Amino acid sequence: MNIDISMITKSINEELTQEAEITLDAFRSRLGNFPIISKAPVTLHIRNEENATVFIRGTVDIEVMIPCARCLEEVRTPIHFDIDKKLRIEEDGLVDDEMEQPDYLIGFELDVDKLVYAEILVNWPMRVLCKDDCKGICKVCGMNLNKGDCSCQRTELDPRMAAIQDIFNKFKEV
Repeated sequence: MNIDISMITKSINEELTQEAEITLDAFRSRLGNFPIISKAPVTLHIRNEENATVFIRGTVDIEVMIPCARCLEEVRTPIHFDIDKKLRIEEDGLVDDEMEQPDYLIGFELDVDKLVYAEILVNWPMRVLCKDDCKGICKVCGMNLNKGDCSCQRTELDPRMAAIQDIFNKFKEV
């Protein structure tokens, strides 16, 4: 959804409150494609302050399916963040001090989906677990160890002893 904010930038101390639907159905990045399963409309408060700065504020609540970092099971993950942007008014458009030409602004048109996407990118969780005591997957067969044990050998040798293990394996072959 796009919001025309040209009237706000032309009027000193003008304010606008607009509810906007988030039309993103998935979050796509280099990490993968993560479906957005729940999203609430975002209410944006846009304010012109002394005809020099435009403030954009709002709160976003979405739920995304993200794989567990240990067992790779999909986890319903709520992501909540606040939008707090400060833009400088110039003749040809608005400029963000952090990035010269933000992609969520085209002239005086605010693209809500691109703004939300950029904020999701910044607020993406570092690690998601299905539960705190998740056992993960077997390194040999890939079985989810939360669902049961597999028959693979689990004794891991000290990597410093790998050279000696190779010697023993050679003698077993003879």
